[in-house]
Amino acid sequence: MTDNDLNVWIVDDDQSVRWVLEKALKHADMETRSFERAEHLLDALDDDKPDVLITDVRMPGMSGIALLERLQDTSPELPIIVITAHSDLESAVAAYKGGAFEYLPKPFDIDEAVELVHKAARKNGGAGPETRPDVIASMIGQAPAMQEVFRSIGRLSGSSMTVLITGESGTGKELVARALHDHSPRADKPFVALNTSAIASELLESELFGHEKGAFTGADSRRIGRFEQANGGTLFLDEIGDMSPGLQTRLLRVLAESEFYRVGGQTPIKVDVRVIAATNQDLARAVKEARFREDLYHRLNVIRINTPPLRQRREDIPLLLNHYLAEAGKELGAAPKSIDSGAMEALEGFDWPGNVRQLVNAARRLTVTAPGSVITAQDIPGDLGGAESSQQGAKEWTRVLAAWADRQLRKDETPLLDTAMPAFEKTLIEIAMARTNGHRQEAAKLLGWGRNTLARKMKALHLD
Repeated sequence: MTDNDLNVWIVDDDQSVRWVLEKALKHADMETRSFERAEHLLDALDDDKPDVLITDVRMPGMSGIALLERLQDTSPELPIIVITAHSDLESAVAAYKGGAFEYLPKPFDIDEAVELVHKAARKNGGAGPETRPDVIASMIGQAPAMQEVFRSIGRLSGSSMTVLITGESGTGKELVARALHDHSPRADKPFVALNTSAIASELLESELFGHEKGAFTGADSRRIGRFEQANGGTLFLDEIGDMSPGLQTRLLRVLAESEFYRVGGQTPIKVDVRVIAATNQDLARAVKEARFREDLYHRLNVIRINTPPLRQRREDIPLLLNHYLAEAGKELGAAPKSIDSGAMEALEGFDWPGNVRQLVNAARRLTVTAPGSVITAQDIPGDLGGAESSQQGAKEWTRVLAAWADRQLRKDETPLLDTAMPAFEKTLIEIAMARTNGHRQEAAKLLGWGRNTLARKMKALHLD
């Protein structure tokens, strides 16, 4: 089918959106027909039919989602592109559930919209099985990177495929895993989460697979492991990159054969579990460095979703802050505090190394520490980007350093840097390692070094 043969219909109550789409599609040599309401389009379908339909979600009368449901019965083969200004997880999942070919948040790139029409004309969208309408409210975001996460969840809403979630600590990887479960055919079955790095390696095997009575000292009774607990549902394995080689081998077998043995057991246990894994490490690099099994990596990396760091979605910071300030107000039984423009500017400019997790704690902290009902720039502490506090802290630090240097020179003529640099680097390394819970690769990033440089410095400073 050539572009000249394509007939694209547009349903949107916003005249300006219809106009822009009409001009762009006609410029691409496509025929268009526009409607202000979904009901008008349904009437027109009695006499004609488009090759591709573009529809808004929220419109007077019949909504775009209701239109999708109607067309699933009458024209299931019609590819539909959904556009909406209300771009959240609920809209994305509802669109894909209704059979949409693609979900496009406003404001959209017009070239992207035209390209989607081309793709939709070549391949019809398919409806997935029924999913629960639950929405994880704390998954908030208008940024393009978050919209891609929402689209991925929507596309997988009818699937039980293995998923690997990557991203820095605090970016909401478990929230994504829960959303994948809640919008999957396994939604009414258990969701079991386990942080593999939080459990000693010698105990993790029993935690995952369970053990029989007497399997080891202290095993006074049989224990059911996480795989059995999640049977029929979803098992979320966080920090999978920290798993020992032996457990990697056992996990690979479970993924391949859907069975395992309890520790000390002789009878194989069959399970039906969807595994969603997450990591803040570069697993591809770990494979090259022989720290992670390549065959397990390919088993886990069927579909990948990347959760973006907060510094790459700064436009979402006001949405997130207002949401979590309201939550903090509820926790304290008080009216939520608002933020003035100066405070918001400081918080939007902050890099948030702890990502959304750090922002949640900051909202609670500011709710308690800010004296008024409105959070001002003066209320923002230096460790959250407060300019004045940060400048004062820098002046105080250099003042103390200057006093130390003066005292040293009065005592002897030992080169100052020979004494200061090791202490300086040791202090910063200890802070970075504490901030990242001992993850060297993350600590190296905070320090602006490579991992090998950090390892060399730690060895030289006896910090191993």
